[in-house]
Amino acid sequence: MTLTVSDPADLGFNHALLERIPVHIRTKYLDTRRLPHAALLIGRGHELAHLSLQGDAREGQALQQDTIFRIASMTKPITSVAFMQLVEEGRIALSDPVHRIIPEWKDLGVFVSGGGAQPFVTRPTTQPMRMIDLLRHTSGLTYGFQERTPIDAAYRARKLEAFAGPDLEEFIRILAQIPLQFDPGTAWNYSISTDILGAILQRMDDKPLDEVIADRITKPLGMVDTHFQIPQEKLDRVPDCYVFHPTEKMKLYDPGATTAWGRKPSQLSGGGGMASTLADYHRFCRMLLNGGRLEGARILGRKTLDLMVANHLPGGGDLTQHSKALFSEAENAGAGFGLGFATTIDNAATGVAGSNGDFYWGGMFSTAFFVDPAEDVIMIFMTQLMPSSTYPIRREIKSMLYAAVE
Repeated sequence: MTLTVSDPADLGFNHALLERIPVHIRTKYLDTRRLPHAALLIGRGHELAHLSLQGDAREGQALQQDTIFRIASMTKPITSVAFMQLVEEGRIALSDPVHRIIPEWKDLGVFVSGGGAQPFVTRPTTQPMRMIDLLRHTSGLTYGFQERTPIDAAYRARKLEAFAGPDLEEFIRILAQIPLQFDPGTAWNYSISTDILGAILQRMDDKPLDEVIADRITKPLGMVDTHFQIPQEKLDRVPDCYVFHPTEKMKLYDPGATTAWGRKPSQLSGGGGMASTLADYHRFCRMLLNGGRLEGARILGRKTLDLMVANHLPGGGDLTQHSKALFSEAENAGAGFGLGFATTIDNAATGVAGSNGDFYWGGMFSTAFFVDPAEDVIMIFMTQLMPSSTYPIRREIKSMLYAAVE
């Protein structure tokens, strides 16, 4: 599908100030070889005010509208929306214990000591892990790459990697042998929680997660280029992906020509396994901005979406008060967390122009999006450099975008 840009002035933007953004990206990040390429979409309502495509997808191959990017944790909102459809269907509740669907976890304990060569010592949880804990990352689970605790180390030792780890049923079986980092509901830790939501979706719909997501989200929304495994005929549209290197700046991580996303994944990762395009993810964001509907397709009810983008952190605090994570896709100050998204609860505390109630997330390859219902604005940024914390480009784009709002 072709993206068409409207007159920014008709959409309430200063055109000259919007055009400063791609110039900034080019001079600071592309000309200096900090980033390999950059795609930026800014929309208002259902129209586009800005679209820029800069740099090479692969060497000598210019970035295109239909480039298929590895979106990593921008998969999480998609999986979370699919799970909330189960809630709307009355088949599950946010307050249900996770062990209702994953009985293997009924006796999970909380870490006290041990790890490595020593057996774990645990204690019972003060309350069971609930479905809401998976959605808002208060489950007590973690990611192995955080490298902070013996639990993180246990994940690494057992190769519990998102996307490249064991299939979801084996994932669950191994996790039953590892304690939680903390009591569910008491803290926030960026984690494999959304991958577990994917496993629950598989069990409840009795089909593989890729089929669940296709049936519930991507097919109804017409997201024709959003996949866990990119089809063979589309692989020429996949860009090279890089990892930050202290001297080389960018080191090739996953070449587009031989991308791992072209092979059947060992794990269907609802937390980070999908690839998508600007146009497809824009359709997903338009649905979110439009109260759960798009062009006749009803994905969620408006009040369900309101519930998802509210702050669900314990006591209504922000991530600076509750986060135990070494890494996440959120700027912590002024940020709450809902059911699959971060949400701005105190815009002044963020130090960046924006709106209370905007919601957002990003991916480890430096992709990002936000939706601002107050201003009717959507922003999607795509590039392919890991980790996402390397440069402050997301903050810079947001500041420059809001400077252009008339």
